[in-house]
Amino acid sequence: MTPKATVIILNYNTRDLTLACLARFYSQIPSDWRVIVVDNASSDGSADAIEKAYPAIDVIRSAKNLGFSGGNNLGIAQADTEALILLNSDVYVDAHTLAGVVQNLLSNPVAAALSPKLLNEQREPQAFAYGNDPTIFYLLKRAWNAIIYRRSLHDWDIKHPIAVDWISGACLCVKKAVVDQVGMMDDRFFLYFEDNDWCLRMREHGWRVIYDPHYQVIHLGGGSEKKRRKANQIYYNSLILFYKKHYTKFQLILLKCFLPIYRAFNRT
Repeated sequence: MTPKATVIILNYNTRDLTLACLARFYSQIPSDWRVIVVDNASSDGSADAIEKAYPAIDVIRSAKNLGFSGGNNLGIAQADTEALILLNSDVYVDAHTLAGVVQNLLSNPVAAALSPKLLNEQREPQAFAYGNDPTIFYLLKRAWNAIIYRRSLHDWDIKHPIAVDWISGACLCVKKAVVDQVGMMDDRFFLYFEDNDWCLRMREHGWRVIYDPHYQVIHLGGGSEKKRRKANQIYYNSLILFYKKHYTKFQLILLKCFLPIYRAFNRT
């Protein structure tokens, strides 16, 4: 018997993507699963269209755009199942894969959260689907690989499950008991590093975070963020916030000194 789960989809002006996402799994999920769509104050008629197409789905309408963390937290607060799946509106996944991810996570007593392998639209492994905490040493290694070797620090095309520091929130399955223990996402992170922060808090409580390529989903990417310059600025603001929250003042100073070099060679 498949454990109960809640799928939480965050929508921000991605009406067609969200409807396409739901069409790929909704009719096949177990009848006792719950689906919540959080609409982050969209202006494209998303909430009305989703309610019309899927009247059994719970649509939460936010009065303003709360960002990734704040929007997802509205859904997380309403979920009471064993497992929660955060699912981006631009992810294509079937019900069988979702059920497998849930069962795999709940059968692992040391795992807090699990992500399937993320593939881009060309079915290639998605970069930055997982990674390490953004320490100065780690960021230096990333910059060094980009400058000297012209390659990524990570092998995105892994074949076996691995424990990592963080996984992407694009398709993240987490145990409800873990959320009760560590809390919801930190809504000070409007976008970026909220998943890194959440996973770090899980690991600080002794849990493991797993990236499992035995399950795969398609992540289109960039469905609700059209202006890359603005998104990049949010990325670096969130990185600084992460340092303020988790690292020393000296490490924050080092980051700010190193940031111009990192920005020159990093691609978010």
